[in-house]
Amino acid sequence: MDYLLGRDWEIYPAGGATGEAFLAKNNDQKLFLKRNSSPFLAVLSAEGIVPKLVWTKRLENGDVITAQHWLNSRELKPDEMNQENVAKLLWKIHQSHPLLNMLKRMGKTPLKPEALLEQLQNELDKSLAAEPVIQQSLSFLEKELEYIKCEEWVVCHSDVNHNNWLLSQTDELYLIDWDGAMIADPAIDLGMLLYWYIPKQEWADWLRLYGIDQTHDLELRMKWYVICQTILSIQWHMNKERIEESRYWLESLKSIIKS
Repeated sequence: MDYLLGRDWEIYPAGGATGEAFLAKNNDQKLFLKRNSSPFLAVLSAEGIVPKLVWTKRLENGDVITAQHWLNSRELKPDEMNQENVAKLLWKIHQSHPLLNMLKRMGKTPLKPEALLEQLQNELDKSLAAEPVIQQSLSFLEKELEYIKCEEWVVCHSDVNHNNWLLSQTDELYLIDWDGAMIADPAIDLGMLLYWYIPKQEWADWLRLYGIDQTHDLELRMKWYVICQTILSIQWHMNKERIEESRYWLESLKSIIKS
């Protein structure tokens, strides 16, 4: 990695789960480097959704390195997720034809609810499947499946956690970490964001900022997908032996089912 930029640059790990991200520094110049980023990154940069892409280089071993401007920025706080700029950026993402066309060219196809439920059922451990709240959740998912219809497939981020939203010192908002991008029902992103961050009595106001009305159909779709995502998260934490986190999400699932 060092020889890409020359001797004047210092390169440090930038954290993250994959270990493929780095900070490059040369006096006041800083770049964010990543190994084997998706070609999707170039379109995200052109759309202004992630920090600007500076260059892309292919190494002799076939790896691709991308460099983006390093921003003086901070992650959004949970109580900032109700702001208009979050709603407007998510709307922009969901309405972007360049993003959708790029994912299609990459071979992505819409994630149908039937396929998501099948994935969920296949990944569940027997011990987790025996939990009463899991059984209740699966019953709900199976019962409501026929009513989960999507009129418009869009690009979904699929992990709209507040840690993935960056606000620059000049108040430019970005959504980063697109490894889980998919073509899906926008209710996947909307449900996750609303259930995690927005009091239910404020959903209608937030959705108006986003650009749509709160309807029974949308509420059902959001609840259906949030239950799926929560069960998958519980299983993921159990696989990683993160017992405390899995218990937290089990309790969250109980609250979602009751809502």
